[in-house]
Amino acid sequence: MASVLRVPAKIFQQDNPTLFSGGRRQNSAALFSGGAGRSCSVFGRRKLATRISSMSTPPIQHLEKPSASSQHLGLPIMVNGCNGKMGRDVIQAAVSAGLHPVPVSFSRAEESGQTVEVCGKEIKLHGPSGRESILASIVDEYPNLIVVDYTVPDAVNENEDLRIQDNAELYCKVGVPFVMGTTGGDREQLYKTVKDSNVYAVISPQMGKQVVAFLAAMEIMAEQFPGAFSGYSLQVMESHQASKLDISGTAKAVISCFQKLGVSFELDQIQQIRDPKQQVEMVGVPEEYLNGHAFHMYHLTSPDQTVSFEFQHNVCGRSIYAEGTVDATIFLAKKIQSGAERRIYNMIDVLREGNMR
Repeated sequence: MASVLRVPAKIFQQDNPTLFSGGRRQNSAALFSGGAGRSCSVFGRRKLATRISSMSTPPIQHLEKPSASSQHLGLPIMVNGCNGKMGRDVIQAAVSAGLHPVPVSFSRAEESGQTVEVCGKEIKLHGPSGRESILASIVDEYPNLIVVDYTVPDAVNENEDLRIQDNAELYCKVGVPFVMGTTGGDREQLYKTVKDSNVYAVISPQMGKQVVAFLAAMEIMAEQFPGAFSGYSLQVMESHQASKLDISGTAKAVISCFQKLGVSFELDQIQQIRDPKQQVEMVGVPEEYLNGHAFHMYHLTSPDQTVSFEFQHNVCGRSIYAEGTVDATIFLAKKIQSGAERRIYNMIDVLREGNMR
């Protein structure tokens, strides 16, 4: 008899993005206790350990290029926020995949009127003023356009929730399909706006395909085996670039799964590493990725400390998110071409399509 594992739809309708990689292997006890030389006794006797580790490598330039027969060659995309680190990586991945970034992008007010070069392409930046008419004219010129949104706030005190909502309302008003890999904003209002407008969209707080698959597997385990880890203690460490002040959304999602599995844990128990010296010496983050990495480790210990499980996923750079964004864009273009239902899709839908690069 075959059984079907179904991924709960709600897993990607909440905030849950990013994640550590590639450095030298560190003693688990040292990672959580803050000293590289401590013994493993902090976790008790380790009779059984299970580790799941994923790693993203950065060379976007080595992405596999599609065949000449691929239907998405030349697909026009507008990458808003192209002057940011994520936007630049998306354009690089898009060019490698045969997509066509249009020479226009929305950006911050102080950058309006500037022309930047990304991957050998000159792109003119526009601020918030007159965006609707500009976008409408671009859609007229490129009827198959898909927008990719990685815009950033104009200033540190700008309300990011409002920015996300404003961008979604703009795309919906003009009627242009879009991909949005965002972790902030009022999720309920965002989904309502897009649903009411009847446009095609992929919205996901986590664009890394392999990370999405890991989160989906965790959610399946939590729903099908509730209480399986009752009584176990949990320690969580996450390391991100110093500019990231909030708790990782992905860590929140994984912790939520562990809570359903019977583990008692509060978010204020997470050990956040933001100091570059600790990231290099204690966590093992390569120095060249101090400004762009996402390392997570979850360590479970049984009540009598005879059994332990360790889950780890490490990402250096942003290539995993850029590649996932391009796959989401191609996925959406195929849905439009086939006349599929106009609705909000997520990265689980992209994974299920099964033809990612």
